[in-house]
Amino acid sequence: MIYFHNDYHDMCHWKVLEKMTSLHEQPMPGYGEDPCCAQAAQKIRALCGSEDVAVHFLVGGTQTNLTVISAALRPHQAAVGAETAHINVHETGAIEATGHKVIALPSDDGKITAGQVEELVRLHRASADCEHMAQPKLVYISNPTELGTIYTLAELEALSSVCRTYGLYLYADGARLGYGLTAKNNDVSLSDMARLCDAFYIGGTKCGSMFGEAVVIANDALKEDFRYLIKRHGGMLAKGWQLGVQFDALFENDLYFTICAHANRMADRIRYTLQELNVPALAQCTTNQIFPIFSDAFLEELGKDFTFTEMHRVDATHRAVRFCTSWATTEESVDALCSAMRQIAKA
Repeated sequence: MIYFHNDYHDMCHWKVLEKMTSLHEQPMPGYGEDPCCAQAAQKIRALCGSEDVAVHFLVGGTQTNLTVISAALRPHQAAVGAETAHINVHETGAIEATGHKVIALPSDDGKITAGQVEELVRLHRASADCEHMAQPKLVYISNPTELGTIYTLAELEALSSVCRTYGLYLYADGARLGYGLTAKNNDVSLSDMARLCDAFYIGGTKCGSMFGEAVVIANDALKEDFRYLIKRHGGMLAKGWQLGVQFDALFENDLYFTICAHANRMADRIRYTLQELNVPALAQCTTNQIFPIFSDAFLEELGKDFTFTEMHRVDATHRAVRFCTSWATTEESVDALCSAMRQIAKA
């Protein structure tokens, strides 16, 4: 079986593992107060173009999202995101469990616009009953989104401007940020993320590390007592150096960007084959996620040798699925998938 169902089924890049094992007999201070975390944080600050951002290392994406969002919001406030947002559909009510509502906005491509956010806030503030409703305070985006699309610099600047005009926080889920930053039509950099977002995270779990996410906080209002909140939410890893050493390895000699760009190239080869076969897609994107629509019969045959993620049924005989490449996807695996799709299409 050849795996295309997610981008975290492989353990980690060998350079990450090599750096981890090189320290296996070296004692380290606990809870992220170690040289590995300090060095990794400094590399991230340099890439963000700011010595002022705070950098914290957590274990996973859901834990990171609930920690940041609950830190930013007062009890009566809510997070705003696309209806497809990870916090809305794929985190088992984690945000709601912290006492905060998720306000979902309609979206065809996984993104939300500055205009949508502005309209929501203005309608809320104009309502005579506004104090009876959760107050929009934080805008949550994913980059790339759950549909593999990415925000342009102009879209990100517009969202940031609206958030600052109305006093909202802008927070970006970067679980697959490396794949977004290395997409061929991307014009956003890490320094742009740090400049325009109040907080975001750099995903490691899906981008070459064994586990771990790096939270970057630019807004001073969110920095205070953040380590207390990491601890309160169970995210303060005693052996925190295991997180730091992985990001230290990923940001050495541009490894993070190199391996993420590889995943996008592998995905492009699959996209070219789908275009050749005139296969429609649920969403158009240039990152490592691909969302083709196939007949049930086609998928039954393809599923004999390849794994993929079921999305939803399109009609009585067709379903949308997701192929996901990763830093570890080989050309041989991609060639096998493309060849199989061509053969099934001919049959």
